Amino acid sequence: MNLIVGLGNPGEKYQSTRHNIGFMVVDKVLKDIANVEKTWELRKDLNTYLFKNGDLIFAKPQAFMNNSGVVVKRIVNLYKVPVEQIWVIHDDIDLPLGKIRIRTGGGSAGHHGIESIIREVGGDTFIRFRLGVGRGNVEEKASSKQNLHRHGVEKYVVSPFTTHEEGEVRKLIKHTAKAIAIALHKGIDKAMNQYN
Repeated sequence: MNLIVGLGNPGEKYQSTRHNIGFMVVDKVLKDIANVEKTWELRKDLNTYLFKNGDLIFAKPQAFMNNSGVVVKRIVNLYKVPVEQIWVIHDDIDLPLGKIRIRTGGGSAGHHGIESIIREVGGDTFIRFRLGVGRGNVEEKASSKQNLHRHGVEKYVVSPFTTHEEGEVRKLIKHTAKAIAIALHKGIDKAMNQYN
């Protein structure tokens, strides 16, 4: 049993934001594998959109990012999913826009959704698909740019992608969906070798 979780924030307000790249990817994966009769089911008891296909479970938690782990824990408990079989797809400001990094375990690197999952499931040995959304910058003068300070990061990740980023975002979603398909059919190591 594999649980594939796309992270994001619920509601229309956040639909096209950087923080919601995880939702966008699992939507694409679902579109690629599902037929017209199958779609997301809102499971109010779990507070998530859920799609089950054989031994695969896809989820879009409908708690805010900081509480994603509460939802993941409910799914894990219900379906008896081992922590090692959880795959989490999430945004990463420390990677340039369009980059994919797949890794097993490790800390949260300050990502509140990952922090919440580690805390709630009692371990960090799940697999992460880290998707680069860039860090953003602030123009100080016409010729000088610097990275956003940490307090500006929260605002940045809930901002929408810009028009000139849209092509790169579409490619990122498509490539991540392919990486997940490779990981499912040929193993996580093969996906890591191809995309890291």
